[in-house]
Amino acid sequence: MKSYDVVIVGGAAHGASLAYHLAAAPDFSGTVLLIEKDPTFQFAATALSASSIRQQFSSPVNIAISLAGIRFLRSVGETLAVDDERPDIGLREGGYLFLATGAGAVTLARNHALQTDMGADILHLDRAALTERFPYVAGDDIVAGAWGRSGEGWFDGYTLMQALRRKAIALGVETLTGEVAAVERDGDRATGVRLADGTFIGAGAVALAAGTGTASLAQRAGVVLPVEARKRYVFAFACRTPLPGFPLLIDPSGAYVRPEGELYICGMSPPENEDRPAADFDVDHAFFEEHVWPVLAARVPAFEAIKPGRAWAGHYDFNTFDQNAIVGPLPGFSNLLVATGFSGHGLQQAPAVGRGLSELIVHGGYRSLDLTPLGADRIAENRPLIEENVV
Repeated sequence: MKSYDVVIVGGAAHGASLAYHLAAAPDFSGTVLLIEKDPTFQFAATALSASSIRQQFSSPVNIAISLAGIRFLRSVGETLAVDDERPDIGLREGGYLFLATGAGAVTLARNHALQTDMGADILHLDRAALTERFPYVAGDDIVAGAWGRSGEGWFDGYTLMQALRRKAIALGVETLTGEVAAVERDGDRATGVRLADGTFIGAGAVALAAGTGTASLAQRAGVVLPVEARKRYVFAFACRTPLPGFPLLIDPSGAYVRPEGELYICGMSPPENEDRPAADFDVDHAFFEEHVWPVLAARVPAFEAIKPGRAWAGHYDFNTFDQNAIVGPLPGFSNLLVATGFSGHGLQQAPAVGRGLSELIVHGGYRSLDLTPLGADRIAENRPLIEENVV
């Protein structure tokens, strides 16, 4: 029987981040195994994500996580270099632009005050300032906006994941292609994992970072998590009119759009009563025609004449309890940890969450950033973490 100090289930962004942070920790000299069932990552949320980062949240822990995240992303070339190869994730700090009508103006201002108090570089813009900075945005119904002058933007999430994996391997992490069927336990301790082929791998600690598969593994270990797979579409299109300095725009309706090279990508969540657990990756192109494009064309008149491009679907690991991540030890276990329920914020939160989980394993507690508000105990105690800026 093979055994490791830490076994990580799920080799995409969160698993790779944890593996890297463990291997790079000065106080850790143990063995780490990173298990991934599909090394192509064809259906991984990391590979299908719109890959962006923002500090414009309403909860302090989410703001702090993304402040740590942007510092990490800025240093990726140096931090994750292997030999002479420096990864380039194409980070572009174009900023998020949240728009608010009269109904949302007070909330926007309140969130802006918290974000700037915590060190985020966010500008609060009145209607005149919005028109001056973003003249291509129609805003007769808009009274204010908040724009990330720096620290917010988009990047290549797949390259980030591969850079984390490559650095972790260079630091001694082992990898395995295989499907984990169950977590074995003895009392309050996870003793290891059992693969679908029956192989048992022992572990001093187990971390579940398998995206939408984490909840089913936790349930087999006796813990029910309110996390489901929810499908989200990403649509690409071309626009013939140049729109210089275009940000990642968030319409009050929840629709978003941002540049992607010479194109734009966009999407929005479906109505709540139509947002059901997902089992496939089929794209409903009518959703763009009927819901997304009309909103964007009304907000940015240049988008009335576009050329639609490719589209794809991915799955959120959606936390139905409060749409925030579930991070840390599972109830009833002393050494079984999870990172799940990110509800669309996972990629930007991977650097800080991976670091935090590594601190739990190495030191028995958080050191650099307290992620306790994301703990699973809030679910059992019915203490939702309210986040007003859910996109």
